[in-house]
Order: sequence, then structure tokens, then C-alpha cells
Amino acid sequence: MSDFIFPVATQPAIPVIGETARYAVRRIFCVGRNYAKHAAEMGYEADRDAPFFFTKSAHMTCASGSTIPYPPGTEDFQYEMELTVAIGAPLFRATPAQAAQAIYGYGCGLDMTRRDLQIKSREIKRPWTFGKDVENSAVFAPLTKAADFGAIGDQRIFLDVNGQRKQSSTLDLMIHAVPDVMAYLSGFYHLDAGDVIMTGTPEGVGPVVAGDVITGGIDGLSPVSLRVTQAE
Repeated sequence: MSDFIFPVATQPAIPVIGETARYAVRRIFCVGRNYAKHAAEMGYEADRDAPFFFTKSAHMTCASGSTIPYPPGTEDFQYEMELTVAIGAPLFRATPAQAAQAIYGYGCGLDMTRRDLQIKSREIKRPWTFGKDVENSAVFAPLTKAADFGAIGDQRIFLDVNGQRKQSSTLDLMIHAVPDVMAYLSGFYHLDAGDVIMTGTPEGVGPVVAGDVITGGIDGLSPVSLRVTQAE
């Protein structure tokens, strides 16, 4: 007899290159406006003193290569291409050096956003939940283990829609480096294996419509893709 009244939902997880087991997703933290030019295109100055965060539910996880319906409640569904960092060890009140040692792997990710709802919430000083915590909105490519990727430097990060380049930048233009982001976040949470950080998007974000195919990449990592179909 089950210990639960209703069936337990499937554990969200991300494939790992070279492993048959998958990386179980516990929480998803997202860094806002971590590239200066993206902050500018959103009408803001870059936040250089400290990173800020929003979250997505773990069950918003979506596998690269999926086909998803255009989400309800929006007329402006947008892509954001990001470097994803998967944590593999406990972190609490950590230094950047300690944080760097706790990285399990890296991957390509898409932070899909109901931009009109995000902006509406922002203007009336309410949380971004309807804009960001969207079903199928955390799209993850297979992870590459940290040792196989090496150091974060000037690797290209880019995104195409229907084969047309929309975003193009390099990882060294992130305002807050990954170990600094992790160390700062560990001052507020007991981080652990299963916690994923989406590290922000460069400039060039924009809308998609039903029928569009999104493909994105970061040098040295498995690419990410997503197809959008008609709304349900």
C-alpha cells in the first residue's frame, strides 16, 4: 500500500554525458540580468554589487529536443539562452573557491519566459511567478562533467531561431562569475547536489511563435533545442 494519497510525480532529471544514471533536479535558481547588454535591452543598469535571483519549480524541467505547446496566458513567449551549472556537493556560507570545487557539471539551458506577464508583474511590483515559473520553461541539454569542460572563459554562447542567429556572446561577459554567484547564494540557502543554477542570458532575447525551432549552444557543451507548437 502506498504511503501517499496520490501517485508521486516523476523525479525531474537531466542526462549526463558518459553516465547511464541521470542528475536529479532538486531546485532551480536563475540569475537575473547577468550580462550588461541584456540588462540594457530590458531597460536597466547592470546589478554589479551582487547577483539577484528568481526561481523555477523543479517540475518545470524540460528535456532538450522536446516539443512543447505555446503556453497559456501570454502573447509574448521568449527565449533566453544560458549556461547551466549543476551542483554536486553541500555548500553553505561558502567561499568562491569552495563553490568552484562543488560544481558537478555544466550544460546548455533555455529559460523560456512569458515576457508580457513578467513585465506586467514587474510594473506593479509583484513576483515574476507567472512570467518565469512556466511549465516546460527550464529546458536542459545533457550535462558535461566539470572536469571535462574545464575553466569558464571566453567560450561562445549563442542561439538560433529557425536557423537565424539571435543571440551571440561569450561567457566571460557575465557580470558575476559562477563561483561568486554560488558563494553568494550559499549565504541564503543550504545548497546541495540537485540544485541547478541558470546563470543569465546575453542580449538578443526575443519572441517565438508556434512552429518555431530554437537551437542554442556553448562551445564545449552539448547543444540544446526546443520546438514550439500550437497552444492547447
